[in-house]
Amino acid sequence: MILSYHPCFEADKNRLCAGRKPGPDDLAAMLAADAVILPQGCYESLYTMARNNCKHVFPNFDAKFKYKGKIGQTQLFQNINAAHPRTEIHLNMDAFSKHYGGSPEKPSFDFPFVFKFDWGEEGKQVYLIKSSQELQHVLEVAAEFEKSGQKGFIIQEYIPSNSRSLRVVIIGQTIFSYWRIQKRSDRFMSNLAKGALIDFDSDPELQNIAIESVKDFCFLTGINLAGFDILFSTRSEIKTPLFLEINYF
Repeated sequence: MILSYHPCFEADKNRLCAGRKPGPDDLAAMLAADAVILPQGCYESLYTMARNNCKHVFPNFDAKFKYKGKIGQTQLFQNINAAHPRTEIHLNMDAFSKHYGGSPEKPSFDFPFVFKFDWGEEGKQVYLIKSSQELQHVLEVAAEFEKSGQKGFIIQEYIPSNSRSLRVVIIGQTIFSYWRIQKRSDRFMSNLAKGALIDFDSDPELQNIAIESVKDFCFLTGINLAGFDILFSTRSEIKTPLFLEINYF
């Protein structure tokens, strides 16, 4: 018996867990199931219950819940030695200040570099920092966020990539890729929410290189439903795919 919590996939038995925590009825259904299909937006509690009580669960969100946010993803890249832009993790403002000894206007990255809060989707809460004045401003924003309980950010090397990034998508055993190309000179991010265009066909050899890297990454982590953002640096003659971010939606 297949149990589905995904509203778009009808199975032998169908349940929804939107807006509530899983309960005894969910546990009983999972114990009776041969496989469980979960929605992309499932709670960690629902995933944990399914993972602990059914042998076959899709998607595999082990990495999603173990390595949360942009900080967690950076730690995952580091742990499995995946190529990625040089990145510093700062769990809060105090950690950042201690790291730089009270001189945050002199970061260990050349301008421009990228500042990312630990949360935010579709390019939100991501800044290209071009000067010490811009850094000071975003640190003031970080201090305000921290007052409300939102804390943590990363500082990342800026990778020139010809205003494009590659999205590599894995869905079960299916994998495909496409470029996202930013035509606007006033925007440095190449995601669709910021106006980028899709190109499926350019540089197929680079797409194949990235696909193979993502396959290896998924073999190590168990990820089987995600979109990976990949950059190729225009500064390097050796075209190494750099992991930028994992999107589980």
